[in-house]
Amino acid sequence: MHDNRKPAIDSKALCTEGRRVITEEAKAVAGLADRVDAGFVEACRLILGLKGRVVVSGIGKSGHVGRKIAATLASTGTPAFFVHPGEAGHGDLGMITPDDLLIAVSYSGETPELLTILPILKGIGCRLITMAGKPDSTLAVQADAFLHIAIEREACPNNLAPTSSTTATLVMGDALAVALQHQRGFSAQDFARTHPGGILGRRLLLYVRDLMHGGEALPLVPEDSSLQALILEMSAKQLGIAGVVDAERRLIGIFTDGDLRRALADSVDIYRIQALEVINRNPVTVGPDLLAAEVVKLMRDHAQHGPHALNSIFVVDEQNHVVGALNTHDLLRSGII
Repeated sequence: MHDNRKPAIDSKALCTEGRRVITEEAKAVAGLADRVDAGFVEACRLILGLKGRVVVSGIGKSGHVGRKIAATLASTGTPAFFVHPGEAGHGDLGMITPDDLLIAVSYSGETPELLTILPILKGIGCRLITMAGKPDSTLAVQADAFLHIAIEREACPNNLAPTSSTTATLVMGDALAVALQHQRGFSAQDFARTHPGGILGRRLLLYVRDLMHGGEALPLVPEDSSLQALILEMSAKQLGIAGVVDAERRLIGIFTDGDLRRALADSVDIYRIQALEVINRNPVTVGPDLLAAEVVKLMRDHAQHGPHALNSIFVVDEQNHVVGALNTHDLLRSGII
């Protein structure tokens, strides 16, 4: 009779096995460093000289890793896409042109589906880079550049499930992509342009000028205004800040929600005092061409080292004319924070 009872959880054994796998895979990755050789350089040379795109193909676990390699190449300046070798033999070969280059990912180097399409691709002049564990395999021998990803053993206790081998393949793909990125001079700004929907893209593409309020939305009063008028302006514009400007709209000083609370705590008569008597004449300001992410850093640094939190800020030009304002809510809405 089958025993359906679940075995007791052995926490110590689980942790031991987990650590063994990590150590085994780290060993496999470390061994790749010596494989960055003339073949690696030739692979980079071929890709850098491409008129077309890099096509990555593989099946099974190699296919899953191949999809990630293609995605990493594409996001770091090397146009690339993944084609499943089985689908390639049923019409998707039409996606590949003579100007393209194939990266065949196969640990054995003998994947039948890849070997089936290889003669056709070679026939149209498509170049081949092979990532495999066996340098004498069919795919490796026919390659224009060979990337050696052999490992001593899989992290699987039966030495069967692709574990260390797929990790090694992934790391070699990353090494190739980043080496190409470096050679191309692909910058953080370039990276942001391929990731406009992500947090990193927003941090590198959004400037103060893109988020700031301007025109009639700015909470500003002339220098002869009373504190009461300054407070009313701050309340009406709802940015948590108000500024006093001269006749040419140059910023003289600011007053914040925090300043109001402190003034009330000190029993300041807001009806009789002038704005110039209570404003901060040395406020922190920023320019419109500063990255919004730098404003976040400025606010965080100020919270750690300044006397009071910096939640709102005026934007000024080189002559100190007020051109905008923004606060933490604007940064939150933009996804920067």
